[in-house]
Amino acid sequence: MARGHDTPVVIEARGVEKTFRIPQHRVDTLKERALHPFARGQYRELRALNGISFDVHRGEFFGIVGRNGSGKSTLLKIMSSIYRADAGRIRMAGRLAPFIELGVGFNPELTSRENVVLNGVMMGLGRRDAQRRLDAVLDFAELREFADLKLKNYSSGMMVRLAFAVMVEADADIMLVDEVLAVGDAAFAQKCMDVFREKRRAGRTLVLVTHDMATVQGICDRAMLVHDGDLRYAGDPEEAALRYYRLNFGGPNGGGGAGGVPDVNVRVVDAHLENARGERVENVEQGEPIGIHVLFEARHELVSPVFGFHFLNADGVPVFGFNRSLEGGDDRVAAGGRVRIAGTLENPLLPGRYFVSCMVSRNRTQGDLALHVIRLLEFVVYGTRPGPGSVTVRTDVVARGA
Repeated sequence: MARGHDTPVVIEARGVEKTFRIPQHRVDTLKERALHPFARGQYRELRALNGISFDVHRGEFFGIVGRNGSGKSTLLKIMSSIYRADAGRIRMAGRLAPFIELGVGFNPELTSRENVVLNGVMMGLGRRDAQRRLDAVLDFAELREFADLKLKNYSSGMMVRLAFAVMVEADADIMLVDEVLAVGDAAFAQKCMDVFREKRRAGRTLVLVTHDMATVQGICDRAMLVHDGDLRYAGDPEEAALRYYRLNFGGPNGGGGAGGVPDVNVRVVDAHLENARGERVENVEQGEPIGIHVLFEARHELVSPVFGFHFLNADGVPVFGFNRSLEGGDDRVAAGGRVRIAGTLENPLLPGRYFVSCMVSRNRTQGDLALHVIRLLEFVVYGTRPGPGSVTVRTDVVARGA
């Protein structure tokens, strides 16, 4: 992927620090206040961010990952001007659209129609422009019939659709997105991913806070890992994912191996679909063979690796799959070595959206397997012969009067 480095910097963070004062004992009751009228609250300090510095380039999709409480959401709120940094600075070049928390910037006593106009103005749109975009927002969020319902009566799913639609229609240069997308259903999540692809093609910049490493590896050009308020790594998204896994599963020292960390076994150099003429394609016609071409690079020595390909429908349910092992009598791939998997398969898929994931396994020690799951591709099967389920099957079944 690796785009953005030859474009101007649009987000520049230098030495960002943030500390919160957390009360250790609250004096809440009248009795406590009467007994201790001059008692002063005791506080402890929580260092949320310790001198974070990074750059994001125009047109770049930049991921921020970390465990709960690591400081990543605090950083995004400082970037959105919800919080003020105690020290350091963040400079932004371009119009900003944050999508941080459910309900931020919304008035629950107002209708969605009123909130859309109000939020458009807050994001920098003129009032007339905000009103003109009202229809587009309600259509995207699929909430037109609820336009005059107060937001306090909205479900969390309805709220997240409205907030995302407002951000999309603001058409800002920079989008800041927290993992509130997880609140939406599968169809809405897919709609969001389609929007991100459109924004990428338009040269927009995205900063995404998430726990979903498949999303980081799939759409981010770079990613950084934040832990205990410190910047631990910034660079390749797969390496950021590996380090995140080590922090979560690698035991007290963050080590891998027997601690159960999902090893990042390979780096995806290239993955694409091909048509019958060997040309790269993004989508596949119903009934036409599917050509698949994947090039992996080993991050460390792979012993007896197995590559398991799974085709999943839009809901993430496996439809079919196949496994491949190394051919030619060699069962090892040296670190830095490459494996190419290519060929054609019959296409039984009905029209719809599908994903291809790959599970890469290797023998770590005798009888101990290490797995690495990668989201490789996303594509649409288009055609005019829909049917029940996800696949068609060849049949030899007839019906006759008995």
